Amino acid sequence: MPIIKPVNGKSPQIPEDCYVAENATIVGDVQMGEQCSIWFNAVLRGDVHYIKMGNKVNVQDGAVVHCTYQKYPTTIGNNVSIGHNAIVHGCTVKDNVLIGMGSIVMDNCIVESNSIVAAGAVVTQNTIVESGSIYAGVPAKKVKDISKELINGEINRIAENYVKYSSWFK
Repeated sequence: MPIIKPVNGKSPQIPEDCYVAENATIVGDVQMGEQCSIWFNAVLRGDVHYIKMGNKVNVQDGAVVHCTYQKYPTTIGNNVSIGHNAIVHGCTVKDNVLIGMGSIVMDNCIVESNSIVAAGAVVTQNTIVESGSIYAGVPAKKVKDISKELINGEINRIAENYVKYSSWFK
């Protein structure tokens, strides 16, 4: 059974059509949209501020989503993939975004829609990732624009695939 528990009187809100792996942890003020999936060893800690997720968000194995006490909640839009072992902390991630494996998105960042944070990238505090771009490196910088083919071929494909994968486990 996953660890799903209230903190300070606030309980996670998880729609019935979401998938939560048996060893995932979701605590506190976490609100998930429809068709989300939280994978093995992923942690969503809404203990020090809230986490709000849109529809079709997948938080892959080992990823951590957290907030900053009394400063920055974490807000995640629709159709977002958070890759294996990524850290998303006290920031805003808008719609149609891929957060790559092992990347880190720090406090008060905004990841605009239709963008990719590359695997292993570190998006430092207060950075705005431009819509339609790929950011990579340490610290992360814009490396190129995204084509419509890449948006459909990667961002949308991965989000749709994770809806399908989660159906295998339900």
